[in-house]
Amino acid sequence: MNKRYVSIWFPHLVADQMAIQQKELNGQPYVLVAQEHNKQMVMALSHQAKKLGLKPNMPLADARIALPALQAFKYQPMRQQKLLKMLAEWFIRYSPNIALAQPDGIFLEVAGCTHLWKGEMPYLQEISARLKKAGYHFKIAMADTLGAAWALTHYGQNQIVGKGQQLQALLSLPAKALRLEEDTIQRLAKLGFHHIESFIHIAPSTLRRRFGEQINWRIGQALGHWPEAFEAISEPHTYQERLHCIEPIQTAKGIEIALENLLEKLCRVLEKDDVGFRNATLKCYRLDGKLQQISIGTNQPSIHVRHLFKLFELKIKQIEPDLGIELFLMQATKVETLPKQQEALWQIQEQQNLSEISELLDRISIKAGKNAIRRYLPQEHHWPEHSVTPVNDLQQQPTSQWPSHKLRPTVLLNQPEPIQVSAPIPDYPPMNFTYRGQLHRITKADGPERIEREWWLNEGKHRDYYYVEDEKGQRYWLFRLGHYHSKIAAQWFIHGFFA
Repeated sequence: MNKRYVSIWFPHLVADQMAIQQKELNGQPYVLVAQEHNKQMVMALSHQAKKLGLKPNMPLADARIALPALQAFKYQPMRQQKLLKMLAEWFIRYSPNIALAQPDGIFLEVAGCTHLWKGEMPYLQEISARLKKAGYHFKIAMADTLGAAWALTHYGQNQIVGKGQQLQALLSLPAKALRLEEDTIQRLAKLGFHHIESFIHIAPSTLRRRFGEQINWRIGQALGHWPEAFEAISEPHTYQERLHCIEPIQTAKGIEIALENLLEKLCRVLEKDDVGFRNATLKCYRLDGKLQQISIGTNQPSIHVRHLFKLFELKIKQIEPDLGIELFLMQATKVETLPKQQEALWQIQEQQNLSEISELLDRISIKAGKNAIRRYLPQEHHWPEHSVTPVNDLQQQPTSQWPSHKLRPTVLLNQPEPIQVSAPIPDYPPMNFTYRGQLHRITKADGPERIEREWWLNEGKHRDYYYVEDEKGQRYWLFRLGHYHSKIAAQWFIHGFFA
């Protein structure tokens, strides 16, 4: 498929955004200024200020000579970058591939998109109408190359360049439309080459000798002879489906219908590639430009539409449609290969228990939180905190057996915490201990159970563990580090709590 690109230029982006937020500025001349070398310089200005003859990079004092009542606001350098990124994300409703054209433009790769609006002109008209309604001043154009589209938005009049017609569209434009360096533009002007048509047919070797390699490079990019990088703000997911709405969706029922439709389409695609959902995100693009999204995760790869729908259904109430949702985007943000039994998972009886457990855990996770449910398998380490490993797959099997040792605490701390202990010597259990400022008097105790460090470790002492119970009936797992020494105070730690 041949590439088609749309370039959109916002010459007054920051100023337009101020007028959108402060309605009283609509139609008024105003500027944004910054301090430079003891002068306040105009960095950005409104459309009306430009029409009255003001320009960027002029001193504010000079601007106020022409317009004494001119309003001035502080310029924030990072604001334009944030606004441009925000607008680029908004354009996802028109194309999955969007790139920034710094400092004040956006590129869209639109091959395969315009037919949804019944053609290229209706497509541009739709975008233009939305931007005008929002309050932005802009220029927009479509062409086969990024260079030609950019040239038309900044210096041309045509909105659409027919396929393969870049050369004809560029001929009448000034040399700077090729995005040449200022030094090259000045040298072209000295020779009378003010427009592209005056030098574009000159032999490349001659142009290279007179003006350097860049001029041939830019001509080649604009005409489509040389490639130009399109750096998308985010790579589109391999597995995603979009649903444009003829009328904005405002009801929960409408969202449910859209959700089910997207899940059915995407599950069919995943099934063909023998993969299933592990994580999925539903993005809802509202009329006001704001994004609403919800995400789910599963304990094993799934293409079961009803189960996935139920997981999303638990979160639908988090979506606020406001004036309405105009675009739904479903993304499989993480997929994994389907297990063999998944091919007929919903019919094979022996797999039913695993399926039901997995779906139950998915539903609990949605309600209680992603980290509410955890599964652990044994790991071959002596230290208790290293003897288990978390897994997120119900079908993963342990590589070793659970050790047949004594009872272990219900809650094990990730790292043992130091405590103060009063204990007889040498191997008697503690009489009391202080943990986080609270004294615990021990009434019952059992131990010690010695746990050695692994033989291949050069550092670390053995531990002598005790099971203790205080006067309130609460039980703890404590240990002394290393051998008792009459001249050195023993180090004691708490490592776990029993139910």
